[in-house]
Amino acid sequence: MRVVLITGAAQGVGYATARLFAETGHHVVMTDLQPLDAQIETLSALGGSVSGLSGDISSEAFVTGLAEKVAREHTAVDVLVNNAGISLICRAEDTSFDQWQKVMNINLTGPFLLCREIGKQMLARQRGNIVNVASIAGLHGVIDRSAYNASKHGLIGLTRTLAAEWGSRGVRVNAVCPGWIKTEMDEADQGSGAYSDTDIINRVPMGRFAKPEDVARAIAFLAHDDSFINGVSLPVDGGWVADASWDDLRLKKR
Repeated sequence: MRVVLITGAAQGVGYATARLFAETGHHVVMTDLQPLDAQIETLSALGGSVSGLSGDISSEAFVTGLAEKVAREHTAVDVLVNNAGISLICRAEDTSFDQWQKVMNINLTGPFLLCREIGKQMLARQRGNIVNVASIAGLHGVIDRSAYNASKHGLIGLTRTLAAEWGSRGVRVNAVCPGWIKTEMDEADQGSGAYSDTDIINRVPMGRFAKPEDVARAIAFLAHDDSFINGVSLPVDGGWVADASWDDLRLKKR
């Protein structure tokens, strides 16, 4: 049974990904800063093979302990999904050092630590897949999100570098770049008044928000064993980054 480790698995994209892998016969190791008892119970009741551990992925001690625990209990991880992340909507000139550092620690340092520790196990076996959850904000600039954008650009850079370093040694590294998704994070950001549903729907050629399941399916596609895809940052955005049209022109075609 293939073992899949997913961070930020308590909700949103992480939980949808955990459910998809559990339903397709994988053992899923869930981790999140939040408690995971309810999620593990739900997926187990559906017939999934699931375990979990709560902790802070930006802590080197936690990540090292997690890697050791997984190796001890499951021998190795076949797929690592670095999904945990936080957002920050704030003008660059108003972003404090502490805010900047917190975003970087969770969105970029944590994934690096996990790639390093789990990657060592994969390299020893000469087999493994890593999928990092970046964002279209890692491909383009989005106003009032300097820390978030920089962290996601960095995650894409890390993805490409590890793909180049590790591809010949049996480990593929890719990223997905979701657009706006209806998740708990989106509800919090939208609740701040930063944007409306209409702002997003009018901007996306497919005319809707992404669903967590849309991203989960893209992750599963990239993580498939029989694949030659390596170093790719795959937009899962309904065509957002492909469309340079202005809103009136786009909406006339609907």
